[in-house]
Amino acid sequence: MVLAEGLTLPIIIGAALADSINPCVFGVLIFLIAFMTKVFKSPHKMLVGGLFYTAVVYLTYFLIGLGILKFTVSLGLSTSVYWIAAIIALAAGLLEIKDYFWYEKGPSLQMFPGGARRIKLYTQHISRMEKSHPSLMFLMAGLLGVFVVLVELPCTGAPYLAILGILGTGNFAEGIPLLLLYNLIFILPLLVIIAIAYFSKSSQALESWRKEHRGIMRLGIGLFLMALGAYMIYTII
Repeated sequence: MVLAEGLTLPIIIGAALADSINPCVFGVLIFLIAFMTKVFKSPHKMLVGGLFYTAVVYLTYFLIGLGILKFTVSLGLSTSVYWIAAIIALAAGLLEIKDYFWYEKGPSLQMFPGGARRIKLYTQHISRMEKSHPSLMFLMAGLLGVFVVLVELPCTGAPYLAILGILGTGNFAEGIPLLLLYNLIFILPLLVIIAIAYFSKSSQALESWRKEHRGIMRLGIGLFLMALGAYMIYTII
């Protein structure tokens, strides 16, 4: 099946998977799972909180993509955005591959400066709120999901921008279901982590696994981004 400018479903699925296995995403979610398990004091409440958080991440990520796609198509900037997305994909791919060999030495794809510190600060506020306003806990978990998506964009956004650049060359209405599919695949690993945590796997074990495999995850993302960026430039030339 061929879509906008040669875009195929395997490319959409591959980009979404590359985006979803990013160590940034895993690290923040594992931290939040540990936090919610401690604060909610119940696996069932942790499950509900985790699912609500994931739903908010899905909606926020989708709306950001929808806004960029609408902007691109409405202003006729598809070619410019396509070139920018291709170059960003190549550059991000090189940085991810570099981190496989020299992790976080030199420039790396990371969340906005101070993002991790603010996430911890906000979770402390939520923890204090649990005693005085427990009914607002899930709402605060949702707002935290919006904040996390925004601060993680420098670390996670390269595959998404590449796909948006390709979708921008096609029809806006046809791009919407593809964005929905992309974001569904993006949150699947989050759902897996929540399920593992719910069935008694400790957050410490999950974090150990993430640290052990973060290099290979970055290598896989980097190789995919390099291939995708090269493909995009090839289709232009």
